[in-house]
Amino acid sequence: MQNLIDQTLAQKLNEATHHQKVDVIFNYIERRGQTFYDEAVTQLEHALQCAALAVQNNASNTLITSALLHDIGHFVLDEHNAEMSFLDTDLNHEEIGAKYLQPFFPEAVITPIRLHVPAKRYLCTGDASYYDGLSEASKRSLKLQGGIMSDNEYNEFERIPHYQDALTLRRWDDQAKVKGLETDELGTYKEIVQQCLK
Repeated sequence: MQNLIDQTLAQKLNEATHHQKVDVIFNYIERRGQTFYDEAVTQLEHALQCAALAVQNNASNTLITSALLHDIGHFVLDEHNAEMSFLDTDLNHEEIGAKYLQPFFPEAVITPIRLHVPAKRYLCTGDASYYDGLSEASKRSLKLQGGIMSDNEYNEFERIPHYQDALTLRRWDDQAKVKGLETDELGTYKEIVQQCLK
């Protein structure tokens, strides 16, 4: 697994000054985000739509940052390249992304990123109508990600700090797949993300 993870972003972040770090992340996302997230939007478009929903809902800066960066694990794993299907294998992009960003951001940013996949499992467990509203791609990936939760998993999830933010992020994640939707550019979020850096 480790050899699948692109370490260049981490190396550049470690070398960057505090004020350069957001530019490093944004340049990476801009470059790696041109592949398709699904049939409707690119990785970058999905991230920007998710962040726009956070802003529209008056979210905190930490949750806006989580929304923008929640799929960074897909970027560093390059799961959406032409040679492989990201729906065939679960590479735990949420865990990879959270670990990747943990040295640079507080838990209020990291935990919703780490939990946005378990949050889908949680919501499917407690709300049948939520499952019915998922895209076909999300329904397929749910099986790979463990399916619905056991009672124990469900109760444990509710004990994790910031779990409500993860549920909110999950719902935005599901909505952020609108073909041709106009959103603010990536640079719009620079100051917000900068404020959230450790």
